[in-house]
Amino acid sequence: MSEDRIRLEPGWKARLQDEFRKPYFQELRSFVYEEYRRYAVFPPAALIFRAFDLTPFDKVRVVILGQDPYHGPGQAIGLCFAVNASVDMPPSLVNIFQELREDLGREPHTERDLIHWAKQGVLLLNALLTVRAHAPASHQGRGWELFTDAALKALDRDEKPKAFVLWGAYAQKKGAFLDRRRHLVLEAPHPSPLSVHRGFWGSRPFSKINSWLASQGQPEIDW
Repeated sequence: MSEDRIRLEPGWKARLQDEFRKPYFQELRSFVYEEYRRYAVFPPAALIFRAFDLTPFDKVRVVILGQDPYHGPGQAIGLCFAVNASVDMPPSLVNIFQELREDLGREPHTERDLIHWAKQGVLLLNALLTVRAHAPASHQGRGWELFTDAALKALDRDEKPKAFVLWGAYAQKKGAFLDRRRHLVLEAPHPSPLSVHRGFWGSRPFSKINSWLASQGQPEIDW
């Protein structure tokens, strides 16, 4: 993952290239390389930066923030909460789709890979971009958090207001610096079965985002 070898969407690379030169990223690069060499690590290496590639910086209108990639075989595809179409839907995504049905009164217009959302400007960003198989949070504290903080800060500084979705205490802490005077920041409990009944149900994020986008003169997301 040296700077000249990182394949990243040009708009993102222009804003994050300084991170590649920092000591933490050099250590992260070495750590991730060794993890992929020695263990099964998800997502596949070619998909580590997929969220950025599918949603170029200048196209970002909504940010949904996750924490850790899925750690089961074939699940993680580089987009938070999303899985391959051939994989069983994880409980959190089941609950997200159920809230969408209740909110919008219809079925989701996306597959479980959520690519339809990403291509409309919904950045599906995990705080950590890699994980060892069957070991949740195994790459925590290695530097990914600093890198994704830099991405969020670049979005926060951008002149175009955006909608940020922070589900759960981890995401809310990570997004605490966001300028709520300029951006729409929606907070709710995590859609995990452990917390979904604490206020995720009925939070109606999808209609709220579309109403806000309309107020900004932007097209709605086809959820």
